[in-house]
Amino acid sequence: MTYISEITNVMEYEALAKEKLPKMVYDYYASGAEDQWTLQENRNAFSRILFRPRILRDVSKIDMTTTVLGFNISMPIMIAPTAFQKMAHPEGECATARAASAAGTIMTLSSWATSSVEEVSSTGPGIRFFQLYVTKDRNVDAQLVKRAERAGFKAIALTVDTPRLGRREADIKNRFVLPPHLTLKNYEGLYFGKMDKTDDSGLASYVANQIDRSLNWKDVKWLQTITSLPILVKGVLTAEDASLAIQYGAAGIIVSNHGARQLDYVPATVMALEEVVHAAKGRVPVFLDGGVRRGTDVFKALALGASGVFVGRPVPFSLAVDGEAGVRKVLQMLRDEFELTMALSGCRSLKEITRNHVVTHWDTPGAVARL
Repeated sequence: MTYISEITNVMEYEALAKEKLPKMVYDYYASGAEDQWTLQENRNAFSRILFRPRILRDVSKIDMTTTVLGFNISMPIMIAPTAFQKMAHPEGECATARAASAAGTIMTLSSWATSSVEEVSSTGPGIRFFQLYVTKDRNVDAQLVKRAERAGFKAIALTVDTPRLGRREADIKNRFVLPPHLTLKNYEGLYFGKMDKTDDSGLASYVANQIDRSLNWKDVKWLQTITSLPILVKGVLTAEDASLAIQYGAAGIIVSNHGARQLDYVPATVMALEEVVHAAKGRVPVFLDGGVRRGTDVFKALALGASGVFVGRPVPFSLAVDGEAGVRKVLQMLRDEFELTMALSGCRSLKEITRNHVVTHWDTPGAVARL
């Protein structure tokens, strides 16, 4: 058995979290959609990218700093939105916010957080983004966005891949429901129904009742009329949608398959990345989430054109094991591994990481033909 003091990589937190968390909670965080093929592929695809390291480059000084939407951060590794973090630890999203701030990076807060935008803001300074699900009640959405803006959040990450919830069979088996002592804090005081125990996943039923299936590109424009915050479109996997996102005013794109929790048999995000990067043509930054567990993964994503990565599941797993200190350690381990990868590849700054530093072992003729 691994003890907290012996943890040497991000993956080890998942095994410890599995021992510690109730099955329903662990399964909610860990599982993907249907056959979970894409869930495995998000990790496996990184192993099909190999390095072409350059030598004798004087790597005595390594600079990992970067800017995202004009905000200076310490490294291109940020925190993705994950829901219901108080299921993992009593301090939930507030602990995550403090860890991100201490690491000098960005945290994205989920709409479905168990801590409110105001509570997260009150943890202290930090650059934070707010992830938004568009519901059937645009007034609720507008209120939420305005509250996030007032609380000092700096961007909206609009999730666009969830007109319906993917079929997560573990949640159906477990009849997943939010534990009774927790609530969707951002929606407290707004009439927004309750997540009840059902014959399948309580979350799936809840989402079916709240999320707007009619969401379309015009809503991206609508969002720009209610906020001056930049909008990141989260859930893009194709060149066509990357072009449309830019056309409709996105300030950035997050290549994401929702942690493989929505449509199974979509490609790993790192496989879809280059297609999106080429379509963006440098007009907006492109980010990636999904399967990032090593500093080598971060380097590979940047070499394929990403401006940065977001890390998802390691956050609730490390929270469950060691609270804020766990999340801090995840960010520190990824940072240290990324710095080492840069040094051993002969790169002293992010701008020195190029496509020539990696070779990909996959064949995507459709994407190549289109580009």
